[in-house]
Amino acid sequence: MTDYIITTEGLTKHFGSKTALNNFNLSIPKGGIHAIIGANGAGKSTLFRILLGLEAPSEGKTTILGYDSESLTPELRGKIGYVNEEHTLPMWMKVSDLIKMQKELYCNWQQSIFDDVIANFDVQPDQKVSALSRGERAGLNLSMALAQAPDVLILDEPTLGLDVIAKQAFLEALMHTETDLQTTIIYCSHQMEEIERIAENLIIIESGEVKYFASPDDFCQQISYWIANFDGQRQQLKQIPDVLSVKLIDDQYHITVANGDLQAVKTLLTETGCSELVNAPISLDKAINAVLAKNHHGSEKAA
Repeated sequence: MTDYIITTEGLTKHFGSKTALNNFNLSIPKGGIHAIIGANGAGKSTLFRILLGLEAPSEGKTTILGYDSESLTPELRGKIGYVNEEHTLPMWMKVSDLIKMQKELYCNWQQSIFDDVIANFDVQPDQKVSALSRGERAGLNLSMALAQAPDVLILDEPTLGLDVIAKQAFLEALMHTETDLQTTIIYCSHQMEEIERIAENLIIIESGEVKYFASPDDFCQQISYWIANFDGQRQQLKQIPDVLSVKLIDDQYHITVANGDLQAVKTLLTETGCSELVNAPISLDKAINAVLAKNHHGSEKAA
């Protein structure tokens, strides 16, 4: 058996003249929480559909749990949990009936896990799903997904549209539920505060390609942030290799660079005409947003 829960090799997906994934190569090890991050249209949703066997690739191959995504059996699908942003559930069912159905579908159902997670939400067994708020449906979805005892759990924008209280309950339940499971969690979100709280690894996708795969700390070490005086034109700074963003704040230039070699960057900026250079710390939020913004401007790919 492979040590990777998910792999892609040369994965490419075209939608007409648009390319959603372009020679996409990725290997996600078992265990931990891996955050997939990308601008709208970066290819995240397409990746998930292909991994789950819902969409065929134009080229290349994907595996999940060590098996080809295009040949997943019902037994293998039972080991994969999936929660999407819509929290799609049969609205006409009572919660108790839905849980009964889930127990029959998943032979590894862990009632204790379900009880622990659902306790974070005000969901009653006799309620109809249609009567639940969006946050309560999100909690019910998470509770069922974890109780399924999956080997891999894919969470695609699970807190989108939730209010602050519901979002907090969701994240607390995800992070602090006591289980003996070795579930690998793939977490996709645009909410940087969530990523900072839970992610052990970052997978940053740009224009259908993997650009970074690193821990949050290692990623931040690859991005440097500078404050400098400069008498030239902003465009001159933007043309420096690896520069992600240039902002003029209080008569000083704030420059973000995709290069963690501080001495090399300092030399390059100095040669361009910058003076009184100060290297400042950069937050994960700012580093990710700088990377995504640089590569998203002017490009709108298929999702």
